[in-house]
Amino acid sequence: MTKDPNTEGLAEFQQLVEGITPLPQDKRHFRPAVKTRQQLLEKVVQLQATSYFSDIYQPLLPVNGAMRWCREDVDAIELKRLRRGDYTPELLLDLHGYRQTEAKLEIAALIEACIREHLLCCSVMHGHGSGILKQQVPLWLAQHPQIKAFHQAPREWGGDAAILVLVDIGDHPHRR
Repeated sequence: MTKDPNTEGLAEFQQLVEGITPLPQDKRHFRPAVKTRQQLLEKVVQLQATSYFSDIYQPLLPVNGAMRWCREDVDAIELKRLRRGDYTPELLLDLHGYRQTEAKLEIAALIEACIREHLLCCSVMHGHGSGILKQQVPLWLAQHPQIKAFHQAPREWGGDAAILVLVDIGDHPHRR
């Protein structure tokens, strides 16, 4: 005959725990700390930099002449306007002395700032140096979905040591 499994060892268990007092419970609740707006923005920028910018992807960029690129859905006249200097950059990013990982984060932050501030044009100064950033910055910019076009900057904005970038800020009725 089988005994009820609920009462089988209950008497022995009650005998073993007789006289034991329960531990007092802490009333502390461990919640994650509330993040500031700045921390949230930094997290968004870091996520964008890691998800948009690949070091493996190689877009089709010109080998000869000035560094230039235009998204397929953007009119080629925009690229010409960038070349002539019709757009003046409203934000400048100087990447002198930056490593590649730092430069990716700064470029993602620059694009995010342009979108947030409704600025169409910005400038990225990569410098001459050893040429690593000069080679990588156009590759990264061509991968970002918010970049319409970029062209080597005119002499007054840095010449071949800088790139003028045209950012897609969306359709805003009160654009500057």
